[in-house]
Amino acid sequence: MSRKKLKDLGFDLPLLPTTTVGSFPKPPELMRARAEFAKGKITEAELRAEEEKATIFWVEKQEEIGVDVLVDGEMYRGDMVAYFAEKMPGFVLGDLVRSYGNRYYHKPIIQSEVKWPGPMTVGWWKFAQSRTRRPMKGMLTGPYTIMDWSFNEHYVDRRAACLAIAEEIRKEVEALIEAGAKIIQVDEPATSVRPEELPLVVEAMEIVTEGLPAYFITHICYGAFQKIYPQMLDIPVDNFDLELSNNELSMLDLMKKNRFSKDISFGAVDVHTHVVEDIDTVKKRIVQGLEVLDPEQVWVDPDCGLKTRTVEESIEKMRVVVTAVKQLRTRYVKSTSQVQ
Repeated sequence: MSRKKLKDLGFDLPLLPTTTVGSFPKPPELMRARAEFAKGKITEAELRAEEEKATIFWVEKQEEIGVDVLVDGEMYRGDMVAYFAEKMPGFVLGDLVRSYGNRYYHKPIIQSEVKWPGPMTVGWWKFAQSRTRRPMKGMLTGPYTIMDWSFNEHYVDRRAACLAIAEEIRKEVEALIEAGAKIIQVDEPATSVRPEELPLVVEAMEIVTEGLPAYFITHICYGAFQKIYPQMLDIPVDNFDLELSNNELSMLDLMKKNRFSKDISFGAVDVHTHVVEDIDTVKKRIVQGLEVLDPEQVWVDPDCGLKTRTVEESIEKMRVVVTAVKQLRTRYVKSTSQVQ
């Protein structure tokens, strides 16, 4: 558990801190602006103005709802991998491929040595953090997922490509820390897809995080967790952000057999449905989690990024998480105080 590390970094978060995974839906005005920019009808500066407006909207909305640790909402990104591939020399964007549902992205192709071009997310982190006094996560896609979601035409194998990308992503992490970011999320949703490559995920994350003064989170999407747990706890981060609700809390059975030894961001609402859960349902899920997990190690958030939901659904899903946690917090603060 990493509460001491958080305090050493200057954070005094409440029990069961609330947060969100990273992405929010883009408001209609921004979607129009992105389409117009792609057609050459507006300037980059005009697009940037809409992205900033949307970022401010989501920062203010999170504050209004009462989220403890905020995200910038990724209004400036399309796909979580293509965004970095567009900026990093060594990549070119290929044809459209389906990622999930009816959503597509331009699959990157590694054609030459991958290089860090200078800060890719730092400016947006600084902009979002300047709008709030609450902690703002730095948000990155991890090297394993960038490698896995790209075609490799340059490096000798997948491992070589992954570790080369890791060296460059570390530079972005260092730049975020230099700018003042102390909570940094390095998303690795592809981790559970090829269980035999878990050691590579661990090796790459060591390159990204080793020796750096920040609290690190990684988000891993639902998948074959029974094939990587508990070994996935070797990934050198402080907090695992996991989808619990989408798989009906089935991961708790794994945690009963092998203790979850890190902090966890507990996905308490399902982002893959338009249905907004009621408060009692979310409270029940959290309580089930706290039968297996120590309250001191638990954060609470949605299952995954909210960008596939509507603006209204995203707001209500966040609101129900925060409301449920506030109703439970007093009970568990008392219980942890009695233990101490």
